[in-house]
Amino acid sequence: MGDRARHGRRHAVTRRPLADPAAFIRAETHLLAPPLVPEIRLHLAAESLPIWQRTEEELGEIGLPPPFWAFAWAGGQALARYVLDHPETVRGRRVLDFAAGSGLVGIAAMKAGAAAVACADIDPFAHAAIALNAWENGAPVEVLAADVVGTDFGWEVILAGDIAYEHDLAARVFGWLEALSARGAAVWIGDPGRSYLPRERLEKIAEYGVPVSRELEDAEIKRTSVWRPRC
Repeated sequence: MGDRARHGRRHAVTRRPLADPAAFIRAETHLLAPPLVPEIRLHLAAESLPIWQRTEEELGEIGLPPPFWAFAWAGGQALARYVLDHPETVRGRRVLDFAAGSGLVGIAAMKAGAAAVACADIDPFAHAAIALNAWENGAPVEVLAADVVGTDFGWEVILAGDIAYEHDLAARVFGWLEALSARGAAVWIGDPGRSYLPRERLEKIAEYGVPVSRELEDAEIKRTSVWRPRC
């Protein structure tokens, strides 16, 4: 399907929404290791279509976004792999995992020795998924249930995986990340060639071949890079 923005939601079937996000996640996912990061196990969907439909049918009426938290996206996998292989990136530092989804990157940062990790996402089901996944991996993280773009809580490292799939989001986020970088934060971005990545403003640091599902992407192996701002 390519960019995540292509996953448009159909009209939701009116049903009573589930009250317990953790129960929904446990029922609809399996504990799986992302291919590029076998050290970590996450509550992930084995197939994309069923959980997308279930989210629409059971939860769409309360306006939840698609279940991005149920997949280990290529950008996050590459960034998590880089952090685990280069623990000096986060060791002893206060880290933000932005648009955390499953929490994969933040969990990797904790395993690599970060002093503290905050995982930020606006989806309440992502909040539950992050908590479940962090517990499963023995990697305590703080869950930030807020839109943190434009804020600065003194994070020393910002990790952002797969955030350039939508024009308006990318334009808003990258200006903020560059401002954090300019004041001295280390900013690392994982991206599998999404349409709105401002490559001319970034420096490529590493590249990986990430195994992914053809249900979600346009290839079985996505060439995925880790970047940082040039400023």
